[in-house]
Amino acid sequence: MHTSKVSLRTRLKPWMLPVAMIGGVLFHEPIGKIQWLVPYLIFTMLLITFCRVKPSSFRLGPVIWKLLAVQLVGAVIIFIALRMVSLPLAQSVMLCVLCPTATAAPVVTGMLGGDIGRVASYSIVSNMATALLAPVLFVWAGASAEMSVATEFVLIASRVAPLICLPLGAALLLYFIAPRAHAAVAGVQGISFYLWAVSLFLVVGRAVSFVLDEPVSAIPLMIAMAVCAGLVCVAQFYIGRRIGRRYGDAVSAAQGLGQKNTVLAVWMALNYLSPVASIGPAAYIAWQNSINSYQLYLKMRRENRGSSNSGKCEQSRSRTC
Repeated sequence: MHTSKVSLRTRLKPWMLPVAMIGGVLFHEPIGKIQWLVPYLIFTMLLITFCRVKPSSFRLGPVIWKLLAVQLVGAVIIFIALRMVSLPLAQSVMLCVLCPTATAAPVVTGMLGGDIGRVASYSIVSNMATALLAPVLFVWAGASAEMSVATEFVLIASRVAPLICLPLGAALLLYFIAPRAHAAVAGVQGISFYLWAVSLFLVVGRAVSFVLDEPVSAIPLMIAMAVCAGLVCVAQFYIGRRIGRRYGDAVSAAQGLGQKNTVLAVWMALNYLSPVASIGPAAYIAWQNSINSYQLYLKMRRENRGSSNSGKCEQSRSRTC
């Protein structure tokens, strides 16, 4: 009975993310009433992820620094390249690159057979870098013209940085003061996957509501954002895999760079940049989860084939005997 439940849960996981996105599209109207939950979900997911990495097992290496360079430098290059085309388009695609590693990336990486510790370590580094640089980049990218640069920077930093830094502080506090509680939180990593699904449901719903309120004239721009988001999504998974393959861990590097905390990206776009810029990260949700679902499907199919082949071998051996 227990085995059947685990098997059912394993089979359902690849479909949970598409179902969450479809649910957000279908129930976008009532979702607005519970949007206030999103920052708390982000905080909880980050706390669980950060508790996964003990200070003694935190690893820095050439893989992490190369991935971070692609994330930060790539975001600046993308913005400069698209700025002359459209400011909202440039902001939108920049967010798709600047956005840190998804809190559920270690979970998906583990399911794909990658190094969970490396992804969790990179998640901490990429989130801290985003907390420090996002306010600067948002001001540079023209977040608002209604206040001074200094005021705007302080406002953004006071809201973005704590959302990312406080979970890390709480994880360290638990590690040194309440190690049992720290271990308990680290032991529920699977919950991050389900929290991520709920978060997707909420942010997709809000993004859909915004899209429906936009004039017809904005449709070409939104299509361009969705297409560009798809291109940078594929590019980041590919670049991450190429970098990781040099160090014997293509899966972890690909997930670290390609799987983004799009919930955070949509939230930042809606609050600090042009609201229409949220279309890019919202589309990135669909792109990256399509890739993740396909990867999980391929792995599950390979495992089923392997178990089937091993079963046939056992049968042939027994017959021979």
